[in-house]
Amino acid sequence: MSGAPLSLPAGDARVAAIDAVLPQTQCGACDYPACRPYAQAVADGAAAINQCPPGGERVVALLASLTGRPLLPLRDPQRPPALAVIREADCIGCTLCIQACPVDAIVGASRQMHTVIAAECNGCERCLPPCPVDCIELRPLPEPDTAERQRLAAQWRRRFEAREARLAAEPARRQRRLLERRRAHAAAAGEAARPEAASTTADGRPVDRRQVLQAALARLRTRQRD
Repeated sequence: MSGAPLSLPAGDARVAAIDAVLPQTQCGACDYPACRPYAQAVADGAAAINQCPPGGERVVALLASLTGRPLLPLRDPQRPPALAVIREADCIGCTLCIQACPVDAIVGASRQMHTVIAAECNGCERCLPPCPVDCIELRPLPEPDTAERQRLAAQWRRRFEAREARLAAEPARRQRRLLERRRAHAAAAGEAARPEAASTTADGRPVDRRQVLQAALARLRTRQRD
């Protein structure tokens, strides 16, 4: 049985049209790291149309119509909508779930309690495997209607893309911060070593070099703010 093919554009627009029908959970259950790479693989003919458990049979049917391929049974069991919940009393603050979440829906700090932002969680399950104390559980949610499903997909795509952009820019940000610290320390050390930075005070007491360096750093920060 074949779905009646819809008009599917070429190139990047073709990939975007396929990506648009995916649920945007970015879960990786399709064997690709996110929804867009799976859409690319489907467009290229490298992936089957039945590899999206969160999308279920609905997405298989849509992809069959878009690509003109025959309908296939869903490869893996369908994943119904769900919300990740952290049992906060058991959380050890390891941050591994925060690093795993593709939509930045978990907040917390190292050795501090973490929590899930319920309105942002897409139930992707990526936070479950890295948790060393198994303190995250999935709670079922009702199936959304079409409008809500589209709203959530757009929201999750935006958050995923924002996270990817932030992570891509992080090495450059770290490098800038390191250079700024090095320059600040070099400038402070140079200021502390000036001839007028005497080793004793006017009344003969020894100068605390640590205080001199801290004072120089404070003056440098003030100049940078100004």
